Amino acid sequence: MQSTPLDSLKKEHFIYLTTTGRKSGKPHTVELWFASQGNRIFLSHEGQETDWIKNLTKIKQVNVRIGSARFHADGCLASNGEPRETGKKTLYEKYYGPASKEKIDDWFELSTVIELTNPTPLTS
Repeated sequence: MQSTPLDSLKKEHFIYLTTTGRKSGKPHTVELWFASQGNRIFLSHEGQETDWIKNLTKIKQVNVRIGSARFHADGCLASNGEPRETGKKTLYEKYYGPASKEKIDDWFELSTVIELTNPTPLTS
């Protein structure tokens, strides 16, 4: 498997996600747990939609910082199918270790999974 710019960042615990305010147009940054697989980054949130999720669904282009690395990426909700399943498994296993599909499904039952794709390194 070919390495990606994200491979060296897998051990970092937090991502700093910056969305653009859907009403204000101003940057909105949050600290989140994340996991990456290949050239994709996965995030999750349990509970009601937050401003950053509402922003992301309106304006899909986001900026992220992981450690000292900065990227531009495209975000979307991973509502079902392979992106959601991969996101759940990758996130769970990063923070808690291997588990059965049933345990992972139960853990993410009330969660929104977000997929960030096309991460492009930002300079300066």
